[in-house]
Amino acid sequence: MDTMLSSLDLHKPTSNHVVSSRVSCLIPTSTTTIQSSSTAISSANATLGRHLARRLVQIGITDIFSVPGDFNLTLLDHLIAEPRLNVIGCCNELNAGYAADGYARSRGVGACVVTFTVGGLSVLNAIAGAYSEDLPLICIVGGPNSNDYGTNRILHHTIGISDFSQELRCFQTVTSFQAVVNHLEDAHELIDTAISTSLKESKPVYISISCNLPAIPHPTFSREPVPFSRAPKLTNQMGLEAAVEAAAEFLNKAVKPVLVGGPKLRLAKASDAFVELADASGYVFAAMPSAKGMVPEHHPHFIGTYWGAVSTAFCAEIVESADAYLFAGPIFNDYSSVGYSLLLKKEKAIIVQPERVVIANGPSFGCVLMKDFLNSLAKRLKHNNVAYENYRRIFVPNGTPLKSAPKEPLRVNVMFQHIQQMLSSETAVIAETGDSWFNCQNLKLPEGCRYEFQMQYGSIGWSVGATLGYAQAVPEKRVIACIGDGSFQVTAQDVSTMLQCGQNTIIFLINNGGYTIEVEIHDGPYNVIKNWNYTGLIDAIHNGEGKCWTAKVLCEEELVEAIATATGPKKDSLCFIEVIVHKDDTSKEVLEWGSRVSAANSRPPNPP
Repeated sequence: MDTMLSSLDLHKPTSNHVVSSRVSCLIPTSTTTIQSSSTAISSANATLGRHLARRLVQIGITDIFSVPGDFNLTLLDHLIAEPRLNVIGCCNELNAGYAADGYARSRGVGACVVTFTVGGLSVLNAIAGAYSEDLPLICIVGGPNSNDYGTNRILHHTIGISDFSQELRCFQTVTSFQAVVNHLEDAHELIDTAISTSLKESKPVYISISCNLPAIPHPTFSREPVPFSRAPKLTNQMGLEAAVEAAAEFLNKAVKPVLVGGPKLRLAKASDAFVELADASGYVFAAMPSAKGMVPEHHPHFIGTYWGAVSTAFCAEIVESADAYLFAGPIFNDYSSVGYSLLLKKEKAIIVQPERVVIANGPSFGCVLMKDFLNSLAKRLKHNNVAYENYRRIFVPNGTPLKSAPKEPLRVNVMFQHIQQMLSSETAVIAETGDSWFNCQNLKLPEGCRYEFQMQYGSIGWSVGATLGYAQAVPEKRVIACIGDGSFQVTAQDVSTMLQCGQNTIIFLINNGGYTIEVEIHDGPYNVIKNWNYTGLIDAIHNGEGKCWTAKVLCEEELVEAIATATGPKKDSLCFIEVIVHKDDTSKEVLEWGSRVSAANSRPPNPP
């Protein structure tokens, strides 16, 4: 990661840009081109704070999530003064970061503003999650007065030493660029470089701005900033032709090839190209769990989620029995591989990453963009629907849950059967870390229905802030969030911010008395949590301000009534439905997955 400092002289970490790769790929860096003369700005508005606000608006950010602190107050004044920017105050920095994460998933970029160190280190966990998910996120920190750098003074909100670089060093590992702005002369360059790097690398960046600078006019901010014009990444044409030829030869010899989409499809912006390849080739296609929502599930050749032993019914059988499979943008970690138990063979696989193609045990082609590769390969493949016909022969439609007796305690599978019926092109689903991962994977997304969850980082509590940010980014969709009680206790406060923003999200709080997913990996008394009166808590947060409706349901009849109310008379309100289920009521997938991940975690040390 690159660090640019103003007058602060600190150690610069090793760059995470691969120089030789960038040169050989001929990928230009982001540039700003002058398309016309820019508009002059009055002296009062030609400040660092207003410049930053204008830059955020230019890249599509209309909402920014913040927690005030004395080092960022003046900066917040100038962000609020920008009429096109809505500054949303959150209950804590962690949720502000999660909200920016959720916002970036829809808008393409998000931003948060916190104060120095106490705020920065609090938001750090959310920034790390965004880094793992390849999300452009701009983390802005109000820093110390520029006069305090290098003075050996000890400031509040620090760890009690005169070296203020601790926060910066923490951010260097989870951001692709760090800018410490404590000098007006190069503030324009530092801010622009940070923002363009975030967009180009699709990663978070860190901008620290000294608290005494945002209100000061400067000539570099005296004109409307010229819009960013980022030069596109380019494919090496010779490498592309060679990769396509090798892949086409490999796949055209196969009898029953398949396609599997992975989470890096988002980073590569290649979801459409992936579907076009499926259309052209006739192959069936599946999605890895963390790619759910990135490929159309209403497509006739979509066969479900490929997740090894916990895949959608009949999906793993088709994928793992194929004699060739192309994975586009996969991440094979211990969770997505179900404890490293996937029955895949390297010699059968083509792995396509955002800028690299690897053919089985054979050649690897760098500097080849995924979208270009998939588009070109679609023109070279013979039509082959053998795997599709095999799937149709073995496929049996999902059964329905056992019918509930009158007033029988509600079962999780019955609940998700009703959630399925709520989905449409006007909804989006947010799934919290835990058993909701597995239950929501079984939802069939209709065309236009969006879906998000955080699988790589898997931070419990992520969904509350992410729901806030996502709903703010796409007000035309109604967000349905499925959150376990253990996760909700981590970040519950920002339901308050949802109400303040007038959001009409539906939250299903699944109350089963503990950390169910961890119970299935390794049980112990630490997985049991104190029960809360969750609807009472939300009623207290509501406090008569805003539109809010809560319900507690214990059986199917009450669930049906609650959903009817949430989608009918209370459709414009935030609806919080607490669902009481048995502590051992889990999906069959989490039982299988948990045992395999447990086995992977408990492997003994290798012999010396």
